[in-house]
Amino acid sequence: MKKLALAAMIGMLSASAFAAQGDILARFRVIDVDPSVSTTSTLSTINTGVKSAVVPELDFTYMITNNIGAELILGTSRHKATSTAFGDLGKVSVLPPTLTLQYHFMPEATFRPYVGAGINYTRFYSNDLKAAGTPLSIDQNSWGGALQLGADVAINKSWFVNVDVKKLWISTDVTHPALGKLGTLDINPWVFGIGIGTKF
Repeated sequence: MKKLALAAMIGMLSASAFAAQGDILARFRVIDVDPSVSTTSTLSTINTGVKSAVVPELDFTYMITNNIGAELILGTSRHKATSTAFGDLGKVSVLPPTLTLQYHFMPEATFRPYVGAGINYTRFYSNDLKAAGTPLSIDQNSWGGALQLGADVAINKSWFVNVDVKKLWISTDVTHPALGKLGTLDINPWVFGIGIGTKF
């Protein structure tokens, strides 16, 4: 029994010999991008909504110190827009590279929670939104905040499982060629992710 307990302790210590200042953590996640939509003006009148999407995501964290890291989050998703007045409005793709500054509470433990805050720049592309057959234009660029909560769980001293939740603030103006601006579409998604990571 003592030998078993000693082996377990050695395994935990081995797993906890993790990232330190200067290391780079790479994570591959599967994420669910779940919009929390609000609208103004005509977009509110026609009850505009945006569907969720499940996509892959890649991110890299550079450990500035043992506790503080800077993470660059890379991923893209394509979403369907709908309204009660026009039904299916079409789809648009969203590319929101996001940079957060993280605090890692227990960088040497097996369970390593962190929080982060930062900024996202979002690029809208491949827009095929239409209302009653008329193409709609949107602003292609958006800047907004980002909040993050997650944890890495060590498998061994090089590999870990990751769970992560982010809140992004993303918005765009929607314009009709004849009617002008239809309003502002705030997408503001919750991003739920799970994946695996390693360090370099």
